[in-house]
Amino acid sequence: MHYYEVAPNIIVRAGSSTFTYHSDQKLAIGQVVEIEIGSKSTIGVIFKESKKPTYPTKLISNVIEAKPLPKQLVDLATWMSGYYRTPLATVLQTILPRGLKTKRRKDTTVENPFRRERTNFVLNKQQKSAVEKISSSDPGTILLQGITGSGKTEVYIRSIKKALDSKRSAIVLVPEISLTPQLVSELANHFDNLVLTHSKMTEAQRHAAWKKVLNSSEPVVVVGPRSALFTPVKNLGIIVIDECHEPSFKQESAPRYSALRSAGVLGRLHQSKVILGSATPLVSDRFLAEQNPDSIIKLDMSARKLVEKPDISLIDMTKKESLNNHWFLSDKLLKAIDDSLEAKSQVLIFHNRRGTTNTTLCKSCGWYGECPRCFVPTTLHADKHQLICHICDYKAAIPLSCPVCSSVDIIHKGVGTKLIETELARLFPKAKIARFDNDNNIEESLASRYEELYDGSVDIIIGTQTVAKGLDLPNLRTIGVVQADAGLALPDYSSEERVFQLISQVVGRVGRSEHASQVVVQSYQIQSPSVHLGIKQDYESFYKHALSTRKSANFPPYTHLLKLTCIYKTEAACIKNAKQVSQLLREKSPSIEILGPTPAFYERRHDTYRWQLVLKSPKRAKLIETLTHVPNKNWQYELDPISLL
Repeated sequence: MHYYEVAPNIIVRAGSSTFTYHSDQKLAIGQVVEIEIGSKSTIGVIFKESKKPTYPTKLISNVIEAKPLPKQLVDLATWMSGYYRTPLATVLQTILPRGLKTKRRKDTTVENPFRRERTNFVLNKQQKSAVEKISSSDPGTILLQGITGSGKTEVYIRSIKKALDSKRSAIVLVPEISLTPQLVSELANHFDNLVLTHSKMTEAQRHAAWKKVLNSSEPVVVVGPRSALFTPVKNLGIIVIDECHEPSFKQESAPRYSALRSAGVLGRLHQSKVILGSATPLVSDRFLAEQNPDSIIKLDMSARKLVEKPDISLIDMTKKESLNNHWFLSDKLLKAIDDSLEAKSQVLIFHNRRGTTNTTLCKSCGWYGECPRCFVPTTLHADKHQLICHICDYKAAIPLSCPVCSSVDIIHKGVGTKLIETELARLFPKAKIARFDNDNNIEESLASRYEELYDGSVDIIIGTQTVAKGLDLPNLRTIGVVQADAGLALPDYSSEERVFQLISQVVGRVGRSEHASQVVVQSYQIQSPSVHLGIKQDYESFYKHALSTRKSANFPPYTHLLKLTCIYKTEAACIKNAKQVSQLLREKSPSIEILGPTPAFYERRHDTYRWQLVLKSPKRAKLIETLTHVPNKNWQYELDPISLL
């Protein structure tokens, strides 16, 4: 008889991660098995061998997969559980695909929708140097900081090929498949052994992709969002994280892990290389990379010859003389759109707010539409004739009269992508317009309509951050940014950084060829460093500004953060308990800086009230120690939050 410590993927009791089971056959560490917990059957992973205990044990019911998970993946699960102070069961729920016990009729593969004819680019000197530096470097993390259009993708491809030549596999993480069709297309053109995995796939398709990698005897190239990091690759040679600054690489629900930090650990366990690629890396990541200057590789020239930089105009929206023909589209932007359509070229309009308008109010008494569950303004979606809460998806009919004073003087204020679409369709009726945001269904998504964008059959592209990155369209000549400073008013230490990144990324969609192009940026805060440095794509100046600001306010990278959120059904209970824990932590941990308690940015969510504390310490371990004083019930915590909203 053989005995093993098995970790179930459900929490059995606090403080216990593994339990002893027996098997009449020899099993391997990392094998996925079926076990009984009480009267329930669940999935488990064998973590280590054990001696026969003094108490009776249950039999391992079934072996789910003959091939075990790679040891490095098992070790990563252990590290994540400790580093993020999360039950191992919760980590396993993240690492393992769903439906492992489901019997499939056959493996369901997904055809790559992005494949086109393969092209071989000749690398310029900077790209060649980057590939050589990556190839000759020791295992570890490298920051590949390259301006938009500098050819980071080609560096990825050549580096991946070198790994495959050494019979080692690769994982490429992207913010989300639907946001990066161009990169996926390029990878698919070069690698036949590409395995896609993403949230748009069915459970059966994701399971099939997982099994394909687990059982593969040849090196593979896995591409997907942050969860693709946990694909069971056996001999991993390189991990690439494209657009590594994107917030989607930090999971917001438990185990609240950073894909960048976890990739670094997985790379170390595999003795492989990790490449973080971005034109605008996070300030904290750049600061960390500077501790080892050899780990930073810069690409500051275009990958293409004869590139003409775009003509950029900054429109001060506080000056009404700029708005003679429309109330939110400046004269300069309208002329740019008209000229571009006349020349049969494409236009991209960026605005990071979806819906039609974001405020519905009564001019007579001041009533405004808000979600009764979350207490935030509802957004008008005129095409659906509804007011919708973008937090909990509450929906209500558009009122014909005020529910308070019965006045019919109801107005809608603000600008969203649907309103922009409606207005441009009215102003340019002959143009073919496509809108891309979170309101799109699968058929309307950027990934589904990518070929239309690439071949130029869409005249005007409108969208939120979905269209700000990952697009290299040969017919695109004009960019319009409706309100560049949108987001600066958010009470968060990273709001300036996010605005700078989005502006830099969207401006970088043009100026990639010998064709003349133009960018019209509208803003109410033209002096904001995020705006005027974003337009110039001047990362170095913004980086220095951000470091100075954060040092004076004691925010990352100069400290570690822990966000604690108190959640109760009533406001009184929430405030009372938040104050009690705040006082306790100040007594128990006097060396830690504590901000709050204050209402969370979204104080009311899903019929609950939320108050929060923000803890700061130069030592992360000190923050972890404080968690022993925080109640498990009614409290959530997040280590290393990238946002305090």
